[in-house]
Amino acid sequence: QVQLAEFGGGLVQAGGSLRLSCAASGFTFSRSTMSWYRQAPGKERELVATIFSHYGTSFANTVKGRFTISRDNAKNTVYLQMNSLKPEDTAVYYCHAVQRNSWGQGTQVTVSS
Repeated sequence: QVQLAEFGGGLVQAGGSLRLSCAASGFTFSRSTMSWYRQAPGKERELVATIFSHYGTSFANTVKGRFTISRDNAKNTVYLQMNSLKPEDTAVYYCHAVQRNSWGQGTQVTVSS
């Protein structure tokens, strides 16, 4: 059974940083493409960042240069390091196992101005 659990959300001031973690189980994590999505109130869920099994990465233009995504296959965990946060980054952030099309429960990130 695929399980994804996000941690690390919270309230931070604009310009601050947060690191989100997503612990995965129930599938071969090292071979999986992992993504982070976010959904702000009244908006559609949007792709934020992706990391492939070969460690290649891609980012949405809105976060490029501020966010980084990484993975630790020994810990079955994917991370999203968010720097220079802006109020418009406020959203629920979700971890997604792409090949399994499975989602975590989400973690709230709130950036105050």
